[in-house]
Amino acid sequence: MAEKWKHAALLVIDMQNDFILDDGLMRVNGGKAIVPNVIKAVETARQRGILIVWVVREHDYLGRDVELFRRHLYTRQKEGPTTKGCLGAQLVDGLVIKEGDYKLVKTRFSAFFATHLHSFLQSNGVNNLVVVGVQTPNCIRQTVFDAVAHNYQPVTVIVDATAAATADIHDANIYDMRNIGVATPTLEEWCETKL
Repeated sequence: MAEKWKHAALLVIDMQNDFILDDGLMRVNGGKAIVPNVIKAVETARQRGILIVWVVREHDYLGRDVELFRRHLYTRQKEGPTTKGCLGAQLVDGLVIKEGDYKLVKTRFSAFFATHLHSFLQSNGVNNLVVVGVQTPNCIRQTVFDAVAHNYQPVTVIVDATAAATADIHDANIYDMRNIGVATPTLEEWCETKL
């Protein structure tokens, strides 16, 4: 691993079938378009020896661990979004967890909320985060704001490897994150970055 990348982690957030596929139960309109860039970001991270953390949602079949405003989506008659063990909770084609990667399950927007992400990153010497995935105003933004609050430095969001329902929503949230000191390069710019 290159010395300059040994304190970095790539967080790949919610790149699951229910958020990305056309028939996904919680499809993010811009999600499918970023899949090639997320794949490239993961490949680049692997080449640099960056720790890859796959942040996914996996919920109880009855939705007992989901936010209250989403509980109506889970019933005994039908599986809800990203139900553990179901097709919708799997990573979209082209993204694969490999040996040395880490999978973190969350049940809320932020990857830090009620998880052990912060202690895991600290115990692995990570102080610099790069974030890709969906959806910009929810899971990306909440995770990024929590990362800044935990003093990760730098925090980077790759703008064309993250997505929201619309370009306007995406751009507004990128603007807000930039205003708290978050770096917002394109994938090409990030791939050329020397840390």
